[in-house]
Amino acid sequence: MSPSFFPQDTAAYLLPAWQTHGCAGSLPAALRPADRAQAYQAQWALLQACGESGIGWKIAATSQAGQQHIGVSGPLAGRLLASRRHTAGARISLQGNRMRVIEAEFAFRMGRDLQGTVAQPLTVAQVMAAVEALHLAIEIPNSRYVNFVTAGEGALIADFACACHVVLGETVQQDWRALDLAAHPVNVQINGQHVAQGQGANVLGDPRWALTWLANELIGHGRCLQAGDTVITGTCVVPVPVTEDDVVTVDFGALGTLSVTLTR
Repeated sequence: MSPSFFPQDTAAYLLPAWQTHGCAGSLPAALRPADRAQAYQAQWALLQACGESGIGWKIAATSQAGQQHIGVSGPLAGRLLASRRHTAGARISLQGNRMRVIEAEFAFRMGRDLQGTVAQPLTVAQVMAAVEALHLAIEIPNSRYVNFVTAGEGALIADFACACHVVLGETVQQDWRALDLAAHPVNVQINGQHVAQGQGANVLGDPRWALTWLANELIGHGRCLQAGDTVITGTCVVPVPVTEDDVVTVDFGALGTLSVTLTR
């Protein structure tokens, strides 16, 4: 890390916008992470500054189109916070939300810590063996930057990779391990009208591959997935535009459905 970069200063700049659903504008040059290592240091500092618990992680930019849209070199890891976790049927305000989209995602809950080394990356089999449960999820992302599209990779990571609200369903009871999650269809309805369709393969080719990417990404930056962490692995559909008073339902077929109401 450059001696002139102080992650706590970047976190202090972003904190008011995170707390108030406000806007921080672009990061000043002195606060801008030079690489992923500095960006994750700033992200950790922001989590500490928030003074609340992280419940797990999100993976952003899991499609090539998404990566090109925000100008990043690959997927990004961000923190999920307890205050913005919601249950099925929740009513969530869009106040201050500049992105105004929803994403339909698979969410894995970890049953044990996943230690590893950079020299020997974890395999999909090793990572999936540590998964305790599957949930369905709706993410309502947001950015604290005026123009998140041009913010840059380091700034986006520092800002929890556009994390905000997440709706988590109950534990999936079906034998999901026997399914091909890459081929599994996902549909979205807004106010009872079908608006989007996708599948698990839209998430880095397979949600399980995405989870494995995250496990190794964290190890590469001195952290790891821990028991109890919930990971939303990226959107299975193209992000769906939403507005106030929309009722959103994501349909994962045999695995169930999940809904949220967006309010003023």
